Amino acid sequence: MNKIIATGKTIQEAIENGLKELGVDRDQIETNVLEIPQKGFFGLFGNREAKVQIILKDNIEETAKKFLEQILNKMKIHANIKTKLCEDVLRIEIEGNNMGILIGRRGETLDAIQYLVSLAINKNRDGYVRVILDTENYREKRQQTLQQLADRLARKVEKTGKSITLEPMNPYERRIIHTYLQDHPKVRTYSEGEDPYRKVVLSLKK
Repeated sequence: MNKIIATGKTIQEAIENGLKELGVDRDQIETNVLEIPQKGFFGLFGNREAKVQIILKDNIEETAKKFLEQILNKMKIHANIKTKLCEDVLRIEIEGNNMGILIGRRGETLDAIQYLVSLAINKNRDGYVRVILDTENYREKRQQTLQQLADRLARKVEKTGKSITLEPMNPYERRIIHTYLQDHPKVRTYSEGEDPYRKVVLSLKK
């Protein structure tokens, strides 16, 4: 819930009631006065309370940091978290020692945490924010590895004429292969199967 309608005898009372309901501080919200309070005849009939829309400020970076800190604490990992929000993409860089445990086998742990952070920040949001979580420049290194693999396998497909099916990959890594080979003159790519076992296939263009 990121917005509510609060009422009170005064505008200030309505805001305070909204803060209590949301359980937040004044600097975490924005307000929009919908109705000002009015007294009825002789102060008895037709009294109208103040009505204020309380909007919870969308601090995506802070939410991501706090969520990540909880995960890292449980993993007993001490690290610094840097975030940068650009339009609908949140980039997160984690810096620390022994980041191998955070990356996991072929980035599986890093991908899993990235997915959890995405769920946390996109909960109850109208628009979707994509999360890119990285440490020790793993994403760029992995991208280079996948592009080199794509080059080598594309040459093999050209030479043999036979299709090649890669091992299952997550959507991010499949996208790297597809994008890298999308303009290849002789080889095309497509995905088959269902997640998490979806695979990229390289074959000759007809």
